[in-house]
Amino acid sequence: MLAGACGKSASSDAPSGEVVEGSCEIAASDVDRATGNASTEFLKHVGCSADFDALASVPIDASIPGARSVKVVLDTADGDNQYFQNSVLYQVHYDFASTHLSGNGLPVVPSLAEFNTAQYYQPDRRFILGAVTYYEGPKVWALEFAPYDTASAAMMEKLFRSVKSHAFFGAGLKLHPTSDAIASEAKNLPSDIPRVTTDELYAGIDYQPLVLSTGVGRLRFETLASIDEAAISFTDIVVVDDAPNDIPVVEGLISQDFQTPLSHVNVLSANRKTPNMGLRGALSNESLRKLEGKLVSLTVGATSWDVHEVTEAQAQAFWKAHKPAPVTLPTVDTTSSDLKNIEDVTPEPEAGGSLRENLKAAVLTYGGKAAHYSVLARTAHVPIEKAFAIPVYWYFEFMQRNKLFDQLDAMTAEPSFQSDSQVRATKLADFQAAVQAGIVSADLQNLVMTKLAKEYPDHVIRFRTSTNSEDLDGFPCAGCYDSAKGDPAAGVEDVMKAIKFTYSTVWKFRTFEERAYYSVDHKSVGMALLVHDNFPDQYEKANGVAITGNPFDEKGLEPALYINVQYGGKVEVVAPAAGTTSDQILYFFDNPNQPITYLAHSNIVSAGSSVLSREQIHALGVALDAINTRFSPAYGPASGNTGFYAMDCEFKFSNEADPSKPATLYVKQARPYPGRGN
Repeated sequence: MLAGACGKSASSDAPSGEVVEGSCEIAASDVDRATGNASTEFLKHVGCSADFDALASVPIDASIPGARSVKVVLDTADGDNQYFQNSVLYQVHYDFASTHLSGNGLPVVPSLAEFNTAQYYQPDRRFILGAVTYYEGPKVWALEFAPYDTASAAMMEKLFRSVKSHAFFGAGLKLHPTSDAIASEAKNLPSDIPRVTTDELYAGIDYQPLVLSTGVGRLRFETLASIDEAAISFTDIVVVDDAPNDIPVVEGLISQDFQTPLSHVNVLSANRKTPNMGLRGALSNESLRKLEGKLVSLTVGATSWDVHEVTEAQAQAFWKAHKPAPVTLPTVDTTSSDLKNIEDVTPEPEAGGSLRENLKAAVLTYGGKAAHYSVLARTAHVPIEKAFAIPVYWYFEFMQRNKLFDQLDAMTAEPSFQSDSQVRATKLADFQAAVQAGIVSADLQNLVMTKLAKEYPDHVIRFRTSTNSEDLDGFPCAGCYDSAKGDPAAGVEDVMKAIKFTYSTVWKFRTFEERAYYSVDHKSVGMALLVHDNFPDQYEKANGVAITGNPFDEKGLEPALYINVQYGGKVEVVAPAAGTTSDQILYFFDNPNQPITYLAHSNIVSAGSSVLSREQIHALGVALDAINTRFSPAYGPASGNTGFYAMDCEFKFSNEADPSKPATLYVKQARPYPGRGN
């Protein structure tokens, strides 16, 4: 609920910008006590906070947290009558207009498709459509137009003045441009119409909901400088100053600095279905500090969060009820030792066949990353690096040749290894070193070096992990394993060192703990490799991650592409340094004018600049749209999926091919995106 008591009259003498409560229009008896929403279908005047609350819903696109929104309609065919619609009963403008403003002496509202085309894009439209949103953090009342709306400055002014004169919050109302195009047109507004930017709204927000879920654990405070992963338990809820890149399984995560939705740690949390949030000042938050060291329940909601103490019995009951079912990884196929060009890894389905089944089969021999990359290689408008794949056969051959599984069995059987996480961390580091000291088969050495010399001459090569335990639905292991580069010009040992390093990352402490939590047989992991040119840092002009859907609107009412991109090749997007921000974009690619909304800006480029040009964003949009369509028969609507669907993609812009020209796009990978939870 918004602050303020009803029953007072709105004061026309209130100072400019001061919001004064007026008389409520909606009777208390008309409001559902359980939901706070009213049966009243619309108001022409909003007199108090309770009126607004009763009509408001969480915005369809909840990209800025802590917001409540009421849609507004101004009907120019009916004397500029304006309506605040019940946005719970009528989620979109069309539903309200077609119900209340069609016929009975008014022009008939046409079909949804015709309505959208006319009322958001045509200059001679009948309706001017917007929404009033109240942002709890910065205490801002904002009039907003859909990012793709082509409303002129005159239309914006007309609706703004109408809303202002029909609501108790009129004195405090500001225009919030939701896209670059709207911001550009808003420059033509009279100076007495105040504006607020997305950056200014974010600056006033303390809470960032990322994974919406509930967890129960012991609340502990850490800093990145001193955090000891080996001391963290799956029964902990961790408060940290800045989001780590990786963290063992925990019951919940609260970071003092905001995260990017596509950071590794957030993808891990989403896969694990454990709550994750950002909270400014978390380390000194009184509500959290008074519960330090105690068992608590943490709930991350779309607009608010809750933490409260629980008993030992309640905690044990929660853990028992939420213990994940044991995960059995798909059994690998070690019958093939062939190095395959990437196009041949996942074949196209024959008539009546299934892309999903072909992907599953390819994963057994060449791992998830290579299986999905193979599909990308045959997808129009998706530029990738030429690549090949080394099958899981060679990983098992290497482990057996060097008797590493025997060493593993002896190590894991030790009682101290099983009971003491510090011992596990030390022993696993030693085991990784043993893997890196192993001897690679002469046959694999010959196969790899011959192929590199023939098809990749004079190139530094990147060896990327591709396993049966990542990039899949069912087991959360995004970022579990690490890639490495090798230079054939430096000799066979440099290349083999890179391969052995990737093999050794199967045995990282955090990765081992993840598998143990899900009761995964560690020896069932099969490591294949995706191999292509290494991207030299000096040619990388941007790197990023993207979702082929709008993660802030899983209902699909405001479809968009979400893009998180950073300048250069050395500054990570998924694991940014503390205090580093990147461009975060919603790109409404399916709309005729393809508007762009910046949710945040990179702080390592000059003020007022963006990491990518409009042309580069469009090229990326074309590729992401193609990827979304391509994998739909495996994971999306074309496969029968009626829920939220999107692909999680990594990309780079590089001008290595011609340093004199603008950087061009390369897609690095695509995998199913798990969503934010609910």
